[in-house]
Amino acid sequence: MNTAPSTLILNAEQIHQKIRRIAFQIYENNFEENSLLLAGISGEGYVLAQALARELKTIAPFSINLLQLNFDKAQTTQPTIQSDLPTTDYSNTVVIVVDDVLYTGRTLAFSLQPFLNLSVRKLQVAVLIDRNHPRYPVAADYKGYELSTTLTEHVDVILSDEKQTGVYLR
Repeated sequence: MNTAPSTLILNAEQIHQKIRRIAFQIYENNFEENSLLLAGISGEGYVLAQALARELKTIAPFSINLLQLNFDKAQTTQPTIQSDLPTTDYSNTVVIVVDDVLYTGRTLAFSLQPFLNLSVRKLQVAVLIDRNHPRYPVAADYKGYELSTTLTEHVDVILSDEKQTGVYLR
């Protein structure tokens, strides 16, 4: 995190509550399924996917698979996306792409690419923070928190460091 002054938006307990609520929403919308694939975008998006998987395992009877999507988020055109499962493993499955923050939608739009040529049952998006600055036609089906920000503000989500877990605005 950068040294600019930060404001705590969500603490660890509040983040856990948001994750639990998203997990219940996912279960409610997919209760008839046999399995789900949570595809977390590398970094905090994958950490969020892992947390959602843990919560879903406590409430849902279906199996939950995790997938990490790795690509260069700074690239301005569609990057090559690496994953740790073969593409045939997603066919006829509900896929939920997970990221920490939805800002313009570019990262999420890029992350949908591996699933667009497959016969997935549903393709959904879950984010912890929705910043409400859409530039791409991507919306989150599941949101932990909507936060209207200016274009110059930055949102940091820290899930992988227990001592600093939180959502910060700077």
